[in-house]
Amino acid sequence: IEKQFGKGSIMRMGDGEVTEDIQVVSTGSLGLDIALGVGGLPRGRVVEIYGPESSGKTTLTLQVIAELQKLGGTAAFIDAEHALDVQYASKLGVNVPELLISQPDTGEQALEITDALVRSGSIDMIVIDSVAALVPKAEIEGEMGDSLPGLQARLMSQALRKLTGTIKRTNCLVIFINQIRMKIGVMFGNPETTTGGNALKFYASVRLDIRRIGSIKKNDEVIGNETRVKVVKNKVSPPFREAIFDILYGEGISRQGEIIDLGVQAKIVDKAGAWYSYNGEKIGQGKDNAREFLRENPEIAREI
Repeated sequence: IEKQFGKGSIMRMGDGEVTEDIQVVSTGSLGLDIALGVGGLPRGRVVEIYGPESSGKTTLTLQVIAELQKLGGTAAFIDAEHALDVQYASKLGVNVPELLISQPDTGEQALEITDALVRSGSIDMIVIDSVAALVPKAEIEGEMGDSLPGLQARLMSQALRKLTGTIKRTNCLVIFINQIRMKIGVMFGNPETTTGGNALKFYASVRLDIRRIGSIKKNDEVIGNETRVKVVKNKVSPPFREAIFDILYGEGISRQGEIIDLGVQAKIVDKAGAWYSYNGEKIGQGKDNAREFLRENPEIAREI
């Protein structure tokens, strides 16, 4: 076989090259990194993040980009929705001048660009925002009322067949952001489904379901969302864990808020009524004050 197909086309599991540790990129959220079981999103794999509108899908991926750039990696953003807010991205810690961005006209073009970027081997991560906006060329060139069933699903299926091998070889992390649609006539079970057919569900190694579950208020002003992420599918670690964290407007995932919540869960931070205390000294009444305290005292936050 090696004579015919080249060296490394088949090998024993014990030879060590196959069973290497999975390389990951942190999500920027402590709780989510723990829930994923390997400390972040796996490189060389396809990841799907889906959820309702303004639930934090793009925010989460921008945080992942920021974390990757901290490690010195190169990221590309395929903005099929033509809705990337550059100022917001830089507030979340993304190094915008270093970010590659493409705003393709058709779905085919978007996926061709993705394919070329993955093949180049010089990109560590690609985000496609979003699958729903990958419109097939035939649909763009057609009339408004034309019915073209299954076109987008076929496009996605073909693209993923082509991409997965190269993604694994070049160790690139590819994140597809997806929207939710309702199936018509579902009586029992969940009527929600993601766009673009079923292929992505199969090819994705990790699927994250992100939802907004409440608002964070300061006095009467809403300053952020409380967000829950469920790991719906995970091929690199046990699935079905979840993480709850705060996304603050203009700041992204609140690390201090997570340190407090996880600290309380692990019994490192004590909570009595509304007061939070650490090592017997009070760090604040209410989560907001505790968050402020940790922001002012980063070494205590690091210790926790």
